[in-house]
Amino acid sequence: MHFTKLTALENMRFFSGFYKKTADIQELMERVGLWEYRNIKVGEYSKGMKVRLNFVRAMLNNPRVLFLDEVTNGLDPKNARIIKDMIAEFRDGGGTVFLTTHLMNDVEQLCDRVAFCVNGKLIEVSTPRDLKLKYGKREVTVEYRENGTLATAVFPLDGIGYNEEFLKLIRSERIETIHSGETSMEEIFIIVTGVELG
Repeated sequence: MHFTKLTALENMRFFSGFYKKTADIQELMERVGLWEYRNIKVGEYSKGMKVRLNFVRAMLNNPRVLFLDEVTNGLDPKNARIIKDMIAEFRDGGGTVFLTTHLMNDVEQLCDRVAFCVNGKLIEVSTPRDLKLKYGKREVTVEYRENGTLATAVFPLDGIGYNEEFLKLIRSERIETIHSGETSMEEIFIIVTGVELG
């Protein structure tokens, strides 16, 4: 929470007073697009601006570990990308991030390991890649044009390089898309937890 009657900059200066070593407030606020709004009271901020300011506050003490809850919830795609880039840089610089979220795109883009918790129990812990392999289908779907009509063919992934029907198709038809049977993190979430995202 912030002090809504103080400006964003006043809030950040207040919170930075708790730490011996702090990050550059201006640099952080510029990065998340809030520096030009630094002298506006936080009570006048939109939800997305408050989310970004929360992230700045989390970074104030140059932490080694970050605990983030729904860090991009309420952000437009541009600002979500900025925050995710900053998290990835923090992680790649040796920081540890614990992220709780229902936004599976964030999980896919940021997490090295994923844990699904249902009713207080961990029911699946793995890497995003291993989860996709475990819950995906080992097949390839090809969409192509045949006499002006969109057609679809599905082939087993195993031995695809020797599958004559597949090879003939990609040589002779106008291919529009080729997709593996990799499933999305959203689909995995629903399978593992039995909870619909919404």
